[in-house]
Amino acid sequence: MDPASLPEQLSVVNEQVLNSSGRSVTAAVSLRRFLCYGSESATYSTRECALGIESALALMQLIEGGRGCEVVEEISRSNLEGRAVRANPSLFALAVCSQHADCRTKQAALWALKELCRTPAQLFTFVQYKKELRQGSGMWGRALRRAVTDWYNSQDGMSLARSVTKCKHRAGWSHQHLLRLSHMKPANDTVAVVCKYITQGWKGVQEAYGDKETSEDVQKVFAYLEAVEKAKRCTDEQELIHLIEEQRLEKEQILTNHLKSKEVWKALLKEMPMAVLLKHLGNLTANKFLAAGSADVAAVCERIQDETALKKAKTHPFNILVASENYKRGHGKRSKLKWDPDRDIVQALDLAFSKSISTVEPTGKRFLVAVDVSSSLSSVTHGSSISTVAVAAAMCLVIAQTEPDAQIVVFSEGSVRPCAVSSDMTFMQVAAQLIQTPGDSTDCALPITWASENDKSVDVFIIFTNNQTFGRENPADTLKTYRQKIGLFSKLIVCGLIANSLSVADPEDRGMLDICGFDSQAVDVIRNFALDVI
Repeated sequence: MDPASLPEQLSVVNEQVLNSSGRSVTAAVSLRRFLCYGSESATYSTRECALGIESALALMQLIEGGRGCEVVEEISRSNLEGRAVRANPSLFALAVCSQHADCRTKQAALWALKELCRTPAQLFTFVQYKKELRQGSGMWGRALRRAVTDWYNSQDGMSLARSVTKCKHRAGWSHQHLLRLSHMKPANDTVAVVCKYITQGWKGVQEAYGDKETSEDVQKVFAYLEAVEKAKRCTDEQELIHLIEEQRLEKEQILTNHLKSKEVWKALLKEMPMAVLLKHLGNLTANKFLAAGSADVAAVCERIQDETALKKAKTHPFNILVASENYKRGHGKRSKLKWDPDRDIVQALDLAFSKSISTVEPTGKRFLVAVDVSSSLSSVTHGSSISTVAVAAAMCLVIAQTEPDAQIVVFSEGSVRPCAVSSDMTFMQVAAQLIQTPGDSTDCALPITWASENDKSVDVFIIFTNNQTFGRENPADTLKTYRQKIGLFSKLIVCGLIANSLSVADPEDRGMLDICGFDSQAVDVIRNFALDVI
């Protein structure tokens, strides 16, 4: 498809059409919420729900109103700017657009496919959504066949080889299915090698290219696929390590039996992404791959604390906190795996948490963060499996140290008390201030009332609580009164750390948000909400 033939709306976002100014919840606001976290409501939950037409009414309203091309542009921009904390809602919305009767909307959606589906897993998920949404017989028309073909042909041979060997199937679909149904015709020789590998296996690649003179690029793809196949059959540990280091093979491409080797893990760790490394610290310690005082432990600790690596990986302090708390626990969440936490690794994680705070970009908003201490903060947070006091302390520390105008308070029945959080305080020192003798009942309106009485100008209120109740005043009504007095469209975020549901936010007010549980995605939702992009 020629980009020049696309509708004008795709090249320039029509801000007036999808403008979400004002205080009410418009269809555009609902769409952005859906693309961000999979729900049009003012509630983010760590429990991800199944997606369906009934949960995307604003999406359908905009498409049926003749604004499908602009919806596709919004989907693309949401992903490009990193606003989507979950990938599937955007894939579902794109599938809905691609099924619509309007030719321009369908054309725009399928043209955007190769940009939005960055991994095979996302491509498979998109195709499955199309299957679930289809009406009548067949869905593999010429437009979809071309879009899937373009997805494969838009990648260079090496990138495609890496992706198809790491993720072979998902959601009931495989690369073989898609190549066959799309009538795939490779655009160049390197892609042709990978397609041959998908359809005929390594034996087919050997027969077609083994004895032929080929270009340097084809030889590289051939060598990579050969290494992947050798790794499957390899019985010599040193040969496997050589393959991993030479071709930068990853954990997904190594057989489970080989992952019992300390030396194999050592080779994998050299190129292992930060998030994967943090996830496997417990496993590596339990299986004695990381022995106390060893050079391997020292190397891992150095990587964890590397500020450049933390910034490159965009590792938020909350992610490190979760990894740290899970590692300190000494056992897996569901598995029987147990380990003795290594003191050096624990210290490295604590330092990494402190260092990673500097990588967080401030929003420039004025925050008031209020922690409810009317009940014990020793409960386990839904979605993170760490204590609620750890979540509250971490977020207080991060916001206080990154935002130029932020105040932290604790509150219980009838009282609000400022809580000093300075730049030189540690996580444990902040947590200690939040562990107090529980009071009687929760009143989430208190921090807003306190700000009003003390003439505090606040752009965003964030309340952390273990409870789902409020006192005499409804926080939503109190916020509206505060807005009128101060003259600001202040926002309210209530985080029910152990809640399965919340009903504090006014569903018709775009300046209120409920969060049920708390996880790393909730951090991004808060940022998006504060910056007025959802």
